[in-house]
Amino acid sequence: MNLKSATLNDQKSIYNLVQKTIKEVYSKYYSAGVVEFFGKYHSEENIKADIEKGMVYVIEEDGDIVATGTVYENHIARLFVLPEFQGKGYGTYLMNLFETKIFQNYGEIILDASLPASKFYEKRDYKHLKYEEIDCENGCFLLYEVLNKVK
Repeated sequence: MNLKSATLNDQKSIYNLVQKTIKEVYSKYYSAGVVEFFGKYHSEENIKADIEKGMVYVIEEDGDIVATGTVYENHIARLFVLPEFQGKGYGTYLMNLFETKIFQNYGEIILDASLPASKFYEKRDYKHLKYEEIDCENGCFLLYEVLNKVK
């Protein structure tokens, strides 16, 4: 396992990882319209912008990116692990790193939880703050949970 800060050379691989995970995992939990929204939201342009700000990390196995996550201030976002690598500790490894990094400067971590990830975060002692709703502008609405963890 090799952890590193993402570079622009990683942009396409991160995008492909995120899109594959959305299609394979989110489609089991959300309508097609919401899955489409997630895919557009996690665009190559948004990923590139976060990489340029130095906020994106990746884990490589045998030279391939298998997991990614983004940290800005006290917020964790875009944490994705390829479906075939889920349940093997990659998400936990990233979360441990991110929590340590954030708690050095902040007393609270905030994240938005998708349905497939909620249980993972709850096991890590994240607590429900509120629900948010987004109009996906394709006849669908996304309802998601905002969670926090206090130092």
